[in-house]
Amino acid sequence: MTANKTSLGVLAAGAALTLTVTACGGETDSAADEGGLTPVSVGVLPITAVAPLYLGVEQGLFEEQGLDVTIETGGGGATTVPRVVSGELDFAFGNLASVIIAREQGLPLTLVANGMTTTGDAATDYSALVVPPDSDVTGAADLDGATVAIDNLNNIGDTSVRNSVRVDGGDATDLEFIELAFPDMPSALSNGQVDAAWVVEPFLTIALEQGATEIAGNFVDLHEDLSVAAYFTGEELIQGDPETVDAFSEAMDASLTYAEDNPEETAQILTTYTEIDEAIIDDLRWPRFPTDIDGDAVATLADLMVTDGIIDADPDLDTLIR
Repeated sequence: MTANKTSLGVLAAGAALTLTVTACGGETDSAADEGGLTPVSVGVLPITAVAPLYLGVEQGLFEEQGLDVTIETGGGGATTVPRVVSGELDFAFGNLASVIIAREQGLPLTLVANGMTTTGDAATDYSALVVPPDSDVTGAADLDGATVAIDNLNNIGDTSVRNSVRVDGGDATDLEFIELAFPDMPSALSNGQVDAAWVVEPFLTIALEQGATEIAGNFVDLHEDLSVAAYFTGEELIQGDPETVDAFSEAMDASLTYAEDNPEETAQILTTYTEIDEAIIDDLRWPRFPTDIDGDAVATLADLMVTDGIIDADPDLDTLIR
């Protein structure tokens, strides 16, 4: 497999990036390549959570389903959603809030495979709300009037942070959110630019090593089985080529299971598509990789998005999740 390496400084979930295409398979402009495989393209962010996809390609799990995968690394939902809708990408990885928002805007997107799920334990989850080393804040309820860094406004970051403040008994209406790329958050905490930050791996480990203090597991507070992100596609592909969609879902499920069963291989695959310092890998917190998307957790997230005014009504889960 030929893998594109991306600097650790751009491993930002949700940041709009323009990166080099990672060719893991054949051309995508024909119905099938010379080996009889169907080419498909998948848009992802170069972060820890997509390790199962890369691992599945390396292990031949997609070939077993008759697919020749090309992985394209780039921006978050702001760029991958329109590319999937237009057919430029066959599938993409994105957080559930972005897909729910797109659905409410009338974009025909459907979740076809899980991406990652919380650990259910704030002490081990790959996402956390943290404060600088010298902060007087000891819990989320203390953030009244605080400036909090998140990667995208009106999305899963501010929704989950507000929820953690409410759960801890604080005032979730008195928060100021600012957008920062995840790689910039550790330094923003150190130099006093923000009072708190929502950080995910590998930047959570970096921030903690620089002295930041964890005050809440925002995703775990929302739901212990929260499927944070998933792989999605457009209605046109589902209707026009359901066999390929089924094959992708089957291969992705197998990849998630393999990643869950082989954590050392999952960690090592990071070195093939990032330039992450290998010394950090052993300290990283990982999400879980179950194959199921928990509908109850998605409903809880959607309810909170309605409460915060991000969407007007709960989505139809029967059509959101295939």
